[in-house]
Amino acid sequence: MSARFLEIEQELNGHLQSLAFGHPVRYTYNPVEYAWATHSSFVERYCHDGQTILFLGMNPGPYGMAQTGVPFGEVNVVRDWFGITGEVGHPADEHPKRPITGLACTRSEVSGARFWGFFRELCGEPERFFRHCFVHNLCPLMFLAESGKNLTPPELAVAERNALLALCDKALCQTVRALGITMVIGVGRVAEQRARRALSADGITDVRVEEILHPSPRSPQARTDWAAVAMATLEKLGVVTLLRTE
Repeated sequence: MSARFLEIEQELNGHLQSLAFGHPVRYTYNPVEYAWATHSSFVERYCHDGQTILFLGMNPGPYGMAQTGVPFGEVNVVRDWFGITGEVGHPADEHPKRPITGLACTRSEVSGARFWGFFRELCGEPERFFRHCFVHNLCPLMFLAESGKNLTPPELAVAERNALLALCDKALCQTVRALGITMVIGVGRVAEQRARRALSADGITDVRVEEILHPSPRSPQARTDWAAVAMATLEKLGVVTLLRTE
């Protein structure tokens, strides 16, 4: 299962290499490439048969997956809870204000710390979470402006965004089929809407698409008590009973 997942990602990477991004994008990072050692280690360890729920993020953050190769991959979680080790390389063109230091990164990604901190408390061990669930980003690329500002796919030029997301949508549908996913939970409204659109366009009608609040520090609701909101949502979706520690 993990081999097929990685194959789909590599195929997507090949297609993405044909794309070019103009203003406001100045730098493009692909951690699935330069952090392949840690990324593939994560997938090979935790992607397996029996996972029916896919938590879907949009794309890497500068202090999470961009550093570790793991979705929402706050360094301490990846290193200490997942037990992932390995060398992380560098993008070909690296912003001086956004260097890649891999698992030695000393900055914590708030979204990743909230996301995985919640599941660490709920599940106890990562194996309990990954028994039924996996986590993936729709797009493997991180985009930076000249200033170093992190740009999300909706902020790209329209034609470039459409070309990018068409490729990512196709790969998502392949992933859903390969893993036997029955529920996609978009982490944030943008990911949820994109998943719904992609699956519908591909004729996949037997997969539920739901949403959980994004743990971003930009969200006032997430800053107040993201864990409580997440718990209420996942209880309503019937996911919590699969994840609670015994």
